[in-house]
Amino acid sequence: MSQSNSDLLNPNQPDFNHFKVISWNLLRKVGATPYDVAYLVNTHQPDLLLMQEATEEMNIIPQLLGGYYSRFPLPGRIHGVACWSPYPFNAPPSTCVLPKGALIRRVAQLIDYGKFWIANVHLSHGQILNRRQLQVISDFLPDHAAVLGDYNLVGPVLLSGFEDVGPREPTHKMINLFPIRLDRCLVRGMECIDKQVLSRSSSDHCPIMVTLRPHDL
Repeated sequence: MSQSNSDLLNPNQPDFNHFKVISWNLLRKVGATPYDVAYLVNTHQPDLLLMQEATEEMNIIPQLLGGYYSRFPLPGRIHGVACWSPYPFNAPPSTCVLPKGALIRRVAQLIDYGKFWIANVHLSHGQILNRRQLQVISDFLPDHAAVLGDYNLVGPVLLSGFEDVGPREPTHKMINLFPIRLDRCLVRGMECIDKQVLSRSSSDHCPIMVTLRPHDL
């Protein structure tokens, strides 16, 4: 009897041909709660959830959802970057240190899936600095990779070898007035087969959701 593709999938790993990622800046302390995060996951069933401005209260997410979770606070801050997945990570998520701004030292969270890597970012506001930070991140990543998160970036990215494939709709209102697209997805050696901006709910940022597929699998 022949087996379908779904029969051949490993239940302990996602479908890498249809890899769904959500990225959300939670707005530390006064924004999204762990229960808002759980609702988002249960509604959209991502293979990977990336969070920015995640405080230690998010550490109960595995109790709410099961799965696998990792958080790295930004140096000297109560918040940082975090990730959750229903599947075990290929290796424990790690970080790379980014060029620092005047006030906040930043790190990017790196997630190795073997076939590709995902970088979870919350970049600085300086428009030259955040582009320098992206260049540093790209030097850590393999040929098949995606960079998602809060870029705090205005205008084109212009990162060599990467394509901006995320939703084009605004994801944030600057000073609650001016719609702006801060939350983005760049890819190298991958394609985006679906993308959308989700309801922002309790944060000042809308989550973005993309479905990615690496080239030449």
